[in-house]
Amino acid sequence: MTATLPDLLPDHLISRLIDDAMDAVMIIDDASRIRYLNHAMQALTGYAGGELLGEPLEGLLPDHLNEKHRDYVVRYIKGSAPSTVLGRVREFAIRHRSGEMVPIELKALDLGAKEGERYFGAFMLDLRPRRAMEEKNAHLLAQLEQQALCDALTGLPNRRAFEAEAVQVMARAARLHGAVTVGVADVDHFKGINDRYGHAAGDTVLREVGQALRNAARLTDAVARLGGEEFGLLLPHATPEQAAQVAERLRAAVAALHVETEDGRSIKVTISIGLAELAPGNVLDGALSHADKALYRAKHGGRNRVEVAAE
Repeated sequence: MTATLPDLLPDHLISRLIDDAMDAVMIIDDASRIRYLNHAMQALTGYAGGELLGEPLEGLLPDHLNEKHRDYVVRYIKGSAPSTVLGRVREFAIRHRSGEMVPIELKALDLGAKEGERYFGAFMLDLRPRRAMEEKNAHLLAQLEQQALCDALTGLPNRRAFEAEAVQVMARAARLHGAVTVGVADVDHFKGINDRYGHAAGDTVLREVGQALRNAARLTDAVARLGGEEFGLLLPHATPEQAAQVAERLRAAVAALHVETEDGRSIKVTISIGLAELAPGNVLDGALSHADKALYRAKHGGRNRVEVAAE
């Protein structure tokens, strides 16, 4: 025959073990009066040792469960309500002395009867540290996701984000039978800027061009850095001809820039832009390829200009 814990240890040793357990422990009687709390339970509720003894458990429960709990205990003891709670681990909340509802993990047990009274016990674990860690991890994950979609130099969306936004814009346009135009903007003579003024100045140029494009774009437009000195433009609700007017505004905004280097020199910057229609059923890469060809014509037509892809 296997010995049970009470057989092996005196009651006072078991009591000391439970008193100092890391999990909060509480015992109630069949009238839902609190008969025992260990030190962890006192810390969890904010009450000193004897303050809760003999008090109804309902004072610690959420308001909407007070009557339900007492009725549940009565019906369970009478045998008219099979338990869906006892022996199972579930998330719950108890009321702290301050009034705060503390999220907990709870496992309640039927301890049986002694001297004509029925007793129920519960082990409780404070979920606040776990929730705080989950919230921190969620925040870190959101930051990582944001970084994965953001160009570190300019703060603009990167190519991955641009492609994801294009999918959504195309879906909306298909529902509304609207037009969408894509564009590729390229900084003119960027290699010469890097060679003459240095890569740090080149980075400053890219940041300021990106900011100028974002500021001059419409609220519905998307501007992204595709890589190098190339920027992607997503212009919903606009045919290529209409988009050309927006692109002219973007071109002019960049042409008005005077980027200052660290040693006080001023860099004049211009961009060339190629536009193409993103027709329903077409893929983004195809439209960008047409926009690239229009950009090529803009470059060979003198730069600092906007060209629309031939249909």
